[in-house]
Amino acid sequence: MYSNKFGRFVLGLYSSKPAAVCGVLRSGFSWAAVCKQRTLWLPRSACLKDQRQNVTVPGHISARAASQTTVDPDEVRRFQSLAGKWWDEQGEFAALHAMNDLRVPFIRDNLLSLHGVYHPGKPLAGLRILDVGCGGGLLTEPLGRLGAKVLGIDPVEHSIGTAQLHSSYDPDLRDRVCYRACTLEELSAEEGEEQEEQGVGQFDAVVASEVVEHLADLETFTFCCSHVLKPGGSLFITTINKTNLSYALGIVAAEQLLRIVPSGTHDWEKFISPVELERLLESNGFSVQSVQGMLYNPVSGAWSWTNSTAINYALHAVKRREEPEPDPAEESRPHPEDHTAASHS
Repeated sequence: MYSNKFGRFVLGLYSSKPAAVCGVLRSGFSWAAVCKQRTLWLPRSACLKDQRQNVTVPGHISARAASQTTVDPDEVRRFQSLAGKWWDEQGEFAALHAMNDLRVPFIRDNLLSLHGVYHPGKPLAGLRILDVGCGGGLLTEPLGRLGAKVLGIDPVEHSIGTAQLHSSYDPDLRDRVCYRACTLEELSAEEGEEQEEQGVGQFDAVVASEVVEHLADLETFTFCCSHVLKPGGSLFITTINKTNLSYALGIVAAEQLLRIVPSGTHDWEKFISPVELERLLESNGFSVQSVQGMLYNPVSGAWSWTNSTAINYALHAVKRREEPEPDPAEESRPHPEDHTAASHS
């Protein structure tokens, strides 16, 4: 009875808020496995690599990935204690299970609109996706079943163990889904070596669902996402807005009153508004395509799209393609119109 009354109160309070910010689509309350200090080897490996090649790393990619970390050790400890509960659909991660009803179609439809090739039964076949902060694989597996090759990474080793064990029961995922216990910046440093050989990032899409509100350094996160993505690749983020309403409902109500999520899961100071996130992405070579709010109903346990981004929101951005550099020989060659103009003068 209390839950029903509170649910009606939440929905009424939420719907009274005006719509905020940009465009069109998605997100939810936050649980994401993100965090564990596994980057101690990076400065040394980057240094050794530079010494071997005796050159400056293009764009200082490896150096930057080595000097910064997205990981918050407190978050690692928190999610380490929950690592065995990812696949309990009635437990601490119930809202994340329910969120798949929105976030999976959101990713699928946006990727199909960009790539335009549809494979019946496996619409994302041929695409390579990175799931950052994958936890137990709640989002990784559905994307694999849609035909994509998905790499799930998470700094919490116990969560990766849970993900590997769960996916092993589904033969359909054997060749499509794999997991690694590592950080985004570790992977980015490795991708840097491949990029020097191939000249492009390796992934068609990066997904970070309920992750960014747990990170220690969003600038490094954004930079590394851009680094591992192919030009024209997509970045999908779901997170929590930084508003008074998100504090009231996302922390006080969800954690302390209704116990929808474990107490201490969120730090309001780490929340980021869509405007701030868009500004950060734009400064790192992304073009934001859409932003839309999501609403969680604590009574029904279901998510729905909403025009308001006051609490949860989803964002889709695309890595801008670099303009080809002009050919110096072409620039120095006189153009016909220049010759014509000179003769007239």
